[in-house]
Amino acid sequence: MGAASVRAGARLVEVALCSFTVTCLEVMRRFLLLYATQQGQAKAIAEEICEQAVVHGFSADLHCISESDKYDLKTETAPLVVVVSTTGTGDPPDTARKFVKEIQNQTLPVDFFAHLRYGLLGLGDSEYTYFCNGGKIIDKRLQELGARHFYDTGHADDCVGLELVVEPWIAGLWPALRKHFRSSRGQEEIRGALPVASPASLRTDLVKSELLHIESQVELLRFDDSGGKDSEVLKQNAVNSNQSNVLIEDFKSSLTRSEPPLSQASLNIPALPPEYLQVYLQESLGQEESQASVTSADPIFQVPISKAVQLTTNDAIKTTLLVELDISNTDFSYQPGDAFSVICPNSDSEVQSLLQRLQLEDKREHCVLLKIKADTKKKGAALPQHIPAGCSLQFIFTWCLEIRAIPKKAFLRALVDYTSDSAEKRRLQELCSKQGAADYSRFVRDACACLLDLLLTFPSCQPPLSLLLEHLPKLQPRPYSCASSSLFHPGKLHFVFNIVEFLSTATTEVLRKGVCTGWLALLVASVLQPNIHSSHEDSGKALAPKISISPRTTNSFHLPDDPSIPIIMVGPGTGIAPFIGFLQHREKLQEQHPDGNFGAMWLFFGCRHKDRDYLFRKELRHFLKHGILTHLKVSFSRDAPVGEEEAPAKYVQDNIQLHGQQVARILLQENGHIYVCGDAKNMAKDVHDALVEIISKEVGVEKLEAMKTLATLKEEKRYLQDIWS
Repeated sequence: MGAASVRAGARLVEVALCSFTVTCLEVMRRFLLLYATQQGQAKAIAEEICEQAVVHGFSADLHCISESDKYDLKTETAPLVVVVSTTGTGDPPDTARKFVKEIQNQTLPVDFFAHLRYGLLGLGDSEYTYFCNGGKIIDKRLQELGARHFYDTGHADDCVGLELVVEPWIAGLWPALRKHFRSSRGQEEIRGALPVASPASLRTDLVKSELLHIESQVELLRFDDSGGKDSEVLKQNAVNSNQSNVLIEDFKSSLTRSEPPLSQASLNIPALPPEYLQVYLQESLGQEESQASVTSADPIFQVPISKAVQLTTNDAIKTTLLVELDISNTDFSYQPGDAFSVICPNSDSEVQSLLQRLQLEDKREHCVLLKIKADTKKKGAALPQHIPAGCSLQFIFTWCLEIRAIPKKAFLRALVDYTSDSAEKRRLQELCSKQGAADYSRFVRDACACLLDLLLTFPSCQPPLSLLLEHLPKLQPRPYSCASSSLFHPGKLHFVFNIVEFLSTATTEVLRKGVCTGWLALLVASVLQPNIHSSHEDSGKALAPKISISPRTTNSFHLPDDPSIPIIMVGPGTGIAPFIGFLQHREKLQEQHPDGNFGAMWLFFGCRHKDRDYLFRKELRHFLKHGILTHLKVSFSRDAPVGEEEAPAKYVQDNIQLHGQQVARILLQENGHIYVCGDAKNMAKDVHDALVEIISKEVGVEKLEAMKTLATLKEEKRYLQDIWS
């Protein structure tokens, strides 16, 4: 497309702007925008909606759902838009707990929210049984209290890429809002929703927002193909994950290059996120920095590592470690089934590589000072709370920023403007465009590409430090299950983990270790006991450095208050961790109450090989011998049958099926509890399916009815999950 065409296109949008400014007071419409976030995803999406709203002639009143003093749904007349994430195994995020508790008050009348019109976007992960359940809980309750949709609910799946649903859902929000405001009550809402402001100031704000829209329109014109020919645009059905993951193996596409039709397509790229941070680097005064500088909403405890044991043999596929923490000099307390968080740093080598690539290596000890840009166009811009004031550049990249995070499309879009090579610039534009959704999924998200991968792949990209601080998310603490009982190990806390290893295929294949597990493995190397049959007594070696931990919000993954209730525990691999705590606790309770009535304890455990990764084998035999554990059913998925013996159960769900009658009796007749801990992607789903089949068979009902029975068990807190992906 020639310069004349671009100028003509720009002139068209300028004419549209003239028309817009005449009627701006009539067009500006307010809606209430709430987000409930756990790790920042919902907040980032809500902020994106807020920024786009201005371009589309709307005003978004943005608040965290926990900020109940800043909005009032009982009197709200404007439409409501809610973005809700899901945490745990299907719970609303912590920021929404108070809100959910309030709206679940059973004394509220059925027309309590009859005046509300809303649209809701739920975020979740389909690897978990209760997909998007945080949003579904709020959605269902709003409906029960009389609220009605003005826009259909969206469910975005992090398993295949949130953007596949988020982007089209946001795109459809604007026509839905326009339709709502055009409805019979629309004019009343427009008059009532206008913020109090002078016509002149309102006009100025709107003209600024429309200029942003013009810039994006002209940018789209520039990306059209030359020669006046209509390009074939690769149509993406972003809602359909199957279509988004189109196989393109026949092409020579990579992170750095595309093939037709994408390489020849006109691109629809996101609007440029407004920059808002001003960064100053100041020479350090030599103050000492520590993990204590890391910001956290929860109390942080610094505790020493008193012991570390390798639970697997050296030839096992995965290496599993048990780590013991000494909490005797702290106020940290826990009960079996609880989880806690470990505050961990990024890899030293990755931080150094990133600083070197950014040409900031010589300034790594400089203090970072942040201010909000005076001329920023970002609405409600605020300093990132996870970046402590006055800390060094090295500290911030090590302890505060998730440098391994998969860059979002908005980040890629921002990087475009700092890339000088035309081919690299075009490729980044493709990866953040609607037309490049499949390439983004394949070469960025599925390949676990991080910022460093992109910067090494696109050498002409030279982003300023401020851009990275705006877009890199907070380095999240990593959660672990407590694998001990404080009755059994006073003053100690055990946890178990696999050293995570995975191939990053963004550029060349690189074997990377998990951020936290890789760090912990290095940390305990000097005190590690390799003997898997060790007594786990103190070795007398020098203590490893301290680590920082914080408690996690209490959950219901605990032993029943009534010890006579029978329980079933399902925990293959490291999923056994909380059940070791259960068994230790029960042993001490039985010692204290020798005449007590204690229910049966079943454990379904599984691993690959009996002689390589059978975790806590000695301890389980002890519990079985002393009657603490009444039934132990173990599966070995990779061991071949010996001689002519019948093939044993391969996975935990197979063993559960073999004992279906007893499982059904415990759950349906004896008021028992079942606990499932471990992998969400396959195991938890397979166990759920096995339970459905068992109930269907033993009770003689259809599978749908069996699923309802399991749902009831979950509501009664008798079917509990502690699972992860």
